[in-house]
Amino acid sequence: MSDTSQERRRFQRIAFDAPTEIVQGAQRWSVELHDLSLKGLLVRRPADWNGDAEQPFEARVDLGGDIRVRMEVLLTRTQDELLGFSCRHIDLDSISHLRRLVELNLGDEALLERELAALGSD
Repeated sequence: MSDTSQERRRFQRIAFDAPTEIVQGAQRWSVELHDLSLKGLLVRRPADWNGDAEQPFEARVDLGGDIRVRMEVLLTRTQDELLGFSCRHIDLDSISHLRRLVELNLGDEALLERELAALGSD
């Protein structure tokens, strides 16, 4: 079993639509958010995509108002028209917002706690 398969089982993906941007150096791409989890996000590949998969990116998800999730991510999967990014680093404010979003969408506090425990064990 691949690491990606194990990751999919440990982290519930939340289908969510929010303005999202992927940034690498001076390049910026507005992307369509497909889903996100405590471990990363999946976006639709923009037409002008030319990101360097060997370098990290910053993902910025606008949750409304002044609430944003920012995470340093690595491109880990390219499939059809989708790009999968794995979280490498996330600040405290962003993880708090993301945790609340996941909590609201899962509706199961025990499942959320299992995911948080799995996140800490990586």
